[in-house]
Amino acid sequence: MLMAASLVLLMTPGLAFFYGGMSRSKSVLNMMMMSFGAMTVVTIIYFLWGWSMAYGTQDIAGIFANPFEFFGLRDSITDADGNYIAGAFGYPNVIDIAFQVTFAIITVALISGSLAERVKFTTWLVFAGVWATLVYFPLSHMVWGGGLLSGAENSFASWIFGTVDDGGDISAAVHPIDFAGGTVVHINAGMAGLVLALIIGKRVGFGKTAYRPHNLPFVMLGAALLWFGWFGFNAGSAFAADGVAGLAWVNTTAATAAAIAGWLIVEKIRDGHATSLGAASGIVAGLVAITPAAGALSPIGAMILGVIAGALSALAVGLKFRFGYDDSLDVVGVHLVSGLWGTVAIGFLGTETGLFYGGGIDQLIVQIVIALVALIYTGVLTAVIAFALKPLGWRVDTEAEESGIDGAEHAETAYELS
Repeated sequence: MLMAASLVLLMTPGLAFFYGGMSRSKSVLNMMMMSFGAMTVVTIIYFLWGWSMAYGTQDIAGIFANPFEFFGLRDSITDADGNYIAGAFGYPNVIDIAFQVTFAIITVALISGSLAERVKFTTWLVFAGVWATLVYFPLSHMVWGGGLLSGAENSFASWIFGTVDDGGDISAAVHPIDFAGGTVVHINAGMAGLVLALIIGKRVGFGKTAYRPHNLPFVMLGAALLWFGWFGFNAGSAFAADGVAGLAWVNTTAATAAAIAGWLIVEKIRDGHATSLGAASGIVAGLVAITPAAGALSPIGAMILGVIAGALSALAVGLKFRFGYDDSLDVVGVHLVSGLWGTVAIGFLGTETGLFYGGGIDQLIVQIVIALVALIYTGVLTAVIAFALKPLGWRVDTEAEESGIDGAEHAETAYELS
């Protein structure tokens, strides 16, 4: 589990390379700093109150737990006698804390791709802390901490299809499935990115200027690091070195490879070329889609999921030009679209409860409901936060944006050209 946590932590620097390479050369440092800034802020507040809000025992309306119960990880690591407290899966609780903080970090960092090249770094840092507190921690509690989007007795799934009593343990008759974060991470980050892109507005010249990636090898390197780290994300979410972890590993690889194919096929038919940017983006689309489903599908189902995810996201990234929102680095097209598809597709492809395997429609309904609730919750709260932070100033001035945000925000340049 410590190795899995380390792999997930590596994903955020990998994301920095992925996003940095997709940015222009005068914006690459700022783009990478947004990921490292998320690592800084989210780590600190997660250890202060995030763990308590997500996994505390004092539930508040099924939305979040008391942030002060385990504040500063009090009573979360050792007991009064100095013995390490056992976690939910038998190993020390402190290891689960280490694993879960890395998910919070990467989720916040993902959002930054929708805001490339135009946002003040200090405002981004404030947003990261506030958004994690009001959106990520509650949503992780709702899904994984026994809240409204879990399979608990008092949850949407229980209200829809009733409960079952398993020896005094009452839970939903149909449990929502989110193996490693389709709702908590990807729908969450993708919807936040869409809301922020709409509220903060377009880059200067959007629709007129060609914003080309300045370093495609960086993009490929970032995608490779994300793929590598994702094994900690998905296989680690089995919480044991067992068959489920092995299945999650195999499904993650199968879906990702298929998603590359799906993206490149769309590119070849539409544009006449299969690009390295498309391959890298297909990797991420496949990883996103299989995240909620890694433990619920067969490898064949994972490949079907992946190829559709790659094709859908390849088509979806162009919607920003049609509808006029500047999702700079395709957070919406990749994370929101493939996250929604992966979450809902479990209702079709899940080997135990999926419609295509004779499981009926119940699982599909539950998956759609949790996806919609996550969308609404994230969308509303992100909009409130974005408007509340407007007095701080979201945008750098036009001159700084045109000359390069790296120099304006960080007094540095990535490349010294003589």
